[in-house]
Amino acid sequence: MADANAKSDDTVIIKKYANRRLYNTRSSSYITLDHLAKMTREGTDYKVLDAKTGNDITHQILTQIILDEEANGEQMLPVNFLRDLIRMYGNSMQSLIPHYLEASMENFRANQSKLAKAFESSLGNNPLAKLAEQNMAMFKAAASAFLPGAEPAATSEPEAPQGSDIDALRKQMEAMQKRLDALDK
Repeated sequence: MADANAKSDDTVIIKKYANRRLYNTRSSSYITLDHLAKMTREGTDYKVLDAKTGNDITHQILTQIILDEEANGEQMLPVNFLRDLIRMYGNSMQSLIPHYLEASMENFRANQSKLAKAFESSLGNNPLAKLAEQNMAMFKAAASAFLPGAEPAATSEPEAPQGSDIDALRKQMEAMQKRLDALDK
């Protein structure tokens, strides 16, 4: 029971008023959906409550953030996925979908983490280990931009390689960019 209380103490309460304003009770300030999106990316646990009724409307607010992200940025949810999702509403399988999606996202995060660890462990005594570490830092930065809860990348700047290492670095950068572009599609 003490763990449940400690967890609720870590949860930031956001109140949504009738005028559509969002109020962060921890910082005593009004915020926007962009602030909530940033809090989500940073892993901050929050709950959005309707100020008048006290009802938990976190699900609605998170859905609104996704809609705004899809409308303003590059779209991440494929049209066929959205159609299939809509088809599931009212379907006998509807109750299973949330659990399936959560498990799928957990597996995706775990596999991404395993891939990163395998890549790091393969560096070993490789003469291009420094270059590979730089690429890994870029990979982590990209992952943290797209995956909630991913580890943030280190902010230190890598040393510039010398001589023919620059050509090798360019080739590896091009290959990494092609891989990232392929993942983005």
